[in-house]
Parts: sequence; structure tokens; C-alpha cells
Amino acid sequence: MAPGIATSEPGTAGKIGPRTQKTIVKSLKPHYEVTSDFDELKFQAAASRQIQWHHEGSSISASESTSNTDTRLISSPYNGVAHLLDLETLDIQSRILALALASFRSVREDYATAPYIENFNWDEVFDLVKSFSEDEGHRWTSQTFYVVAFRSILLPGVDNDHLHALDAYSHQEAVASGGLLKYWFGTKDEKRQNLATCIWRSREDARLGGRGPWHAKARAAARELYENITFTTMKLVIEDEVASWSIGDWQGA
Repeated sequence: MAPGIATSEPGTAGKIGPRTQKTIVKSLKPHYEVTSDFDELKFQAAASRQIQWHHEGSSISASESTSNTDTRLISSPYNGVAHLLDLETLDIQSRILALALASFRSVREDYATAPYIENFNWDEVFDLVKSFSEDEGHRWTSQTFYVVAFRSILLPGVDNDHLHALDAYSHQEAVASGGLLKYWFGTKDEKRQNLATCIWRSREDARLGGRGPWHAKARAAARELYENITFTTMKLVIEDEVASWSIGDWQGA
């Protein structure tokens, strides 16, 4: 796509409260045991159902501990092999964040126009980052991730099949390139407005992930698909021991 530049919304920060119950991540179910329904994956965080866990003090049966597992996470509304994020390709902190982002969901119906920070269940996500870090015996150290938000208004009567193909194949390219921890998009509203967002391990990963032929096709098709499209680049900072987090403007080249 060929978006214009838009100024990001003001950054915000949150503090993480103490956990009331320890959650231990066991493994991932095979992706095909989880729904492929777009609405459930977009709005009900259905990807989180792939994560098998138990609470401290609960028992695990032998059949559970030997069941089929996977290392490939559903990290977008697309539940297909070429769209899965292989956790074995990630460093421990990126892996922990990716697992927590399986629970990422919109909390507002007006996400297409609402302030970005207010759109999602960030506190829940970062509670999970803290929980998963502790369960792995990992001391989280401050790290910055790269976030992109796309706001769009579709032209009337666009070819939805063509739009879907451009998006789906572009996502496959980004996954194959590496470092895309989460991709989320909503459903257009009555004014044809929508929001999509990517959370990347780094800005360099995002740059490399957008170099493929399908991304080039999407950029070339922007004028025939969109009345308007803008993108905002932001940084997500998760501080030491997940004590706090912030999302604000990305500064620099």
C-alpha cells in the first residue's frame, strides 16, 4: 500500500499490578484444533485457546502431558499454516510477548476511529507477559518493540476478494520474513472505515517484512482500493520486570 503519514495519538503508560494466581504455560495445541472464524479470532481472542495451561496446584494427567503439541502460534486472524508464527525462531522475550498477544483483542466497537491506546486490552496482555516471564524463571529486562497502525477508508464497491488476497499473501510474506509478533485487523464499519495493526520485534524486521512482491502489489493497488489510508509508527516499551509499559511516537529514521 501507499499510505500517507499521520501523527500518532499521544502515548500512554500503565503499571502492572500483582498477580492473584500463578498461570503456567504448558504448550500449544495444534492450530487446527482452534477455530478459523475471523470474528472469533479478531474480537474474542480465540488464538488464546491454543495455549494449554494450568493453575498452580492443579494436576496434569498423563494424557495431557503427552498430547500433540506445536511450536507454531496463531498470531493473526488467519489460522492457516503459512500464517503461523514459529516461536522457536524468537528470543525469549519476543516469544513471551507473542504468547501474551494471543489474548490481544479490541475492547471498543468504534476501534476504527477511537484513540489507538484505548482500543485494546493492553493491561491484560502485560499481566500475561509478567506471568509468563515468572513462570519461565526469566527476569524481564526493558525492551522496545515496533508498532504500526493502519487506518483506512475503503472506496465504495471495492473487490473484496482482491483486497483479501492482497492482505493475506502480504501477511504470509511478513511471517516468512520473521519478527511479526501480532497482526490484527477489524471489520469495516458503516462508513467503510477500519483499523489494522502490527506489532513487530523491531523496526528492521518490519522493513524487511514489507519488501516482498505482494506488499508491492498492495501498495500499487492502494488508489483503486482506498479513499484514504494513513499509518502511524509507534514504540512499545516494556520496562524491567514488566513493572510498567508505554506506547508512544516512534522517533528517528
